Parts: sequence; structure tokens; C-alpha cells
Amino acid sequence: QLQLVESGGGLVQPGGSLRLSCAASALTSDYYAIGWFRQAPGKEREGVSCINYSGQRTDYADSVKGRFTISRDNAKNTVYLQMNSLKPEDTAVYYCAADRRIAAMCIRNSDLYVYWGQGTQVTVSS
Repeated sequence: QLQLVESGGGLVQPGGSLRLSCAASALTSDYYAIGWFRQAPGKEREGVSCINYSGQRTDYADSVKGRFTISRDNAKNTVYLQMNSLKPEDTAVYYCAADRRIAAMCIRNSDLYVYWGQGTQVTVSS
């Protein structure tokens, strides 16, 4: 069973940057699509970004386009989410998720992902 561990969250001022990491446990974790999702208190979960197994397909929510970049290093079984120009509305718990069935695709639909990490808190505040 695949295990995912997020890290890199924290408190940052508006305009600042953070890089989230999603480390996967399985030796075959390079054949999974990975999605980043976030959920703020009182709000629905939002699909922030996704990347397919090869890294050739990526997608972003309109709210983060031009500010966030997703990438993966399959040799390290790790997916990254570089977040720049952070805004207070980016404050949320960020989760990474993985699924093998959609490995070749990039879909920001949380219902399609089976494996989830525990989440990491991102707070953007002055």
C-alpha cells in the first residue's frame, strides 16, 4: 500500500514562498498520478494541481496559475509544489494524493484518488 507524507508547510507572509513536498513510500510510486488538494475551514476541498506519472502533463486551478508549480523527482519518489506570491486566501491544509489507475493522466478530481497523505498546514498572514 502506498503511503504519502507531506512536508514543507508553515507560516509565511503575503507575497512569500513555500515549497511543499510529498514523499511516497512504494518502490513503484513513479507510476502514479499525483494531485495536490487544499481545504480551508468551512470550504470545500479544492484541486490545486496535478501531475501525471512522467511529469509531462500538469494542470492548475485558475486561482494558482502563474504562482504555483508542480514537479516530480521519481528517483526520490517525491512530488513538489512550489508556491510563490502567496496570498491569505491560500491558507489551508494541503494534501497530496496518488492513484495508479489514472497514472497517465492529470485530473484534479479528488474522488479519483485512493491514497492520501495526512496534510500540512499552510498559513499566509502578516
